[in-house]
Amino acid sequence: MSDSPSQQNNHETATFGAGCFWCVEAVFKRLEGVISFTSGYMGGHSENPTYEEICTGQTGHAEVVQVVYDSAKITFEELLDVFWQSHDPTTLNRQGADRGTQYRSAIFYHSEEQRLAAGISRDKENSSGRHNLPIVTEITPATKIFEAEDYHQDYYDNNQAAPYCRMVISPKLTKLGMN
Repeated sequence: MSDSPSQQNNHETATFGAGCFWCVEAVFKRLEGVISFTSGYMGGHSENPTYEEICTGQTGHAEVVQVVYDSAKITFEELLDVFWQSHDPTTLNRQGADRGTQYRSAIFYHSEEQRLAAGISRDKENSSGRHNLPIVTEITPATKIFEAEDYHQDYYDNNQAAPYCRMVISPKLTKLGMN
């Protein structure tokens, strides 16, 4: 996967961290206009981190999902709307029972237009009244994505009977009207 947006036709790249990448991937892959997705690690200081290293919280990476989407079918702003709805952007380094910097809420932008749109969207969400606490989502430049191990890719669809999928991801998809 490229570190910069794919400009082929209307294809663009967006990268989001919103807790466990299994959840984020399950949500974004169900959106009309999303062409492909990769679970991985971004925003840290070590090369080629492993899942085990990420889980220590020492690498600085966030679990992310990088999506390639057709901007003629879904806009970056629409992806941002789903991002805000799909997790709690007010909890620092935590989503549900998952705790650590690897689970932080983050938008990794691939262009100046994405940076501006993400900031406007965060401000709008912050003033929407939907949250009792301020949003702590970081907006930072995209860096190299380190693809997660194969068993993390398309995890939910390959493991729907697993307890985490049944107890965390399935209810999230139901809440978002995606089941």
